[in-house]
Amino acid sequence: MTRTRKILFIGVISILLWSPKGSALADGDTKRGEYLVKVANCIGCHTEDREGAASYAGGRALKTPFGTFYGPNITPDRIAGIGNWSEVDFIRAMRFGVRPDGATYFPAFPYPSYTKITDNDLRDIWSYLRTIVPVSLASKPHELGFFFQWRFMVRIWKWLFFTPGPFVNDPGHSPIINRGAYLVQALGHCGECHTPRNFLGAPKSNRYLAGGNGPDGKKVPNITPTRLKKWSNQELKYYLTTGIMPDGDVANKTMGEVIQNATGQLTPDDLSALISYLRSLSLLENETG
Repeated sequence: MTRTRKILFIGVISILLWSPKGSALADGDTKRGEYLVKVANCIGCHTEDREGAASYAGGRALKTPFGTFYGPNITPDRIAGIGNWSEVDFIRAMRFGVRPDGATYFPAFPYPSYTKITDNDLRDIWSYLRTIVPVSLASKPHELGFFFQWRFMVRIWKWLFFTPGPFVNDPGHSPIINRGAYLVQALGHCGECHTPRNFLGAPKSNRYLAGGNGPDGKKVPNITPTRLKKWSNQELKYYLTTGIMPDGDVANKTMGEVIQNATGQLTPDDLSALISYLRSLSLLENETG
């Protein structure tokens, strides 16, 4: 049995043994969950890009080479949203990319990164999501090419490219770098946009955060020290909280939203940890070709 299959088997059995109403699940911290939802920029993918759109009610389009995906409604509405989900359903979706009905999610939902979120953080996030105002707006169906509509094919993709399991601290790194790694790899899911992908849409692990073409085909920058070494820590902090670069230029619309919704909401300690982690990475040259 491969390592991926072992992890998946153990994880699924563990989740199936949990009871949504049992004592094994502690109550989440709603206030902390609100902070984590901001760090993860959930509002960015789950809120339609138009004036007056209801927060977390879905509809945001993500154009990819495989078609257009739409972020679903994640408000507690019992019909249109996730109001009928249990906490176990939520953890299974985030950890394994599996829907409550057993079907697999397309990896446009960044569960390859979210799988690394710890159990405690998932429970806090779930606790907060339950407090959002329900919105009875049906999620938009994805608009995908014929062959890419087949969800069962994603199981093969997951077998090849997906390893489930929460983030584990690297004993060779300091606590601040490990915290930064967790923010970047798991909650912030920065690699989903800043890591180039192969022809099957899987991130190139040896090019992590080296930039290239993002999921929507637009160029995204290299955020390894190859580029960031030109900026001081203070300049990076200013950019990640205001969107203004050292040369006076401003972040584009997509990154501007990430800064407004996520990095600009980080505590000073978390912002410092994120930068420390990025500084610790190996230098990777920009993607060519």
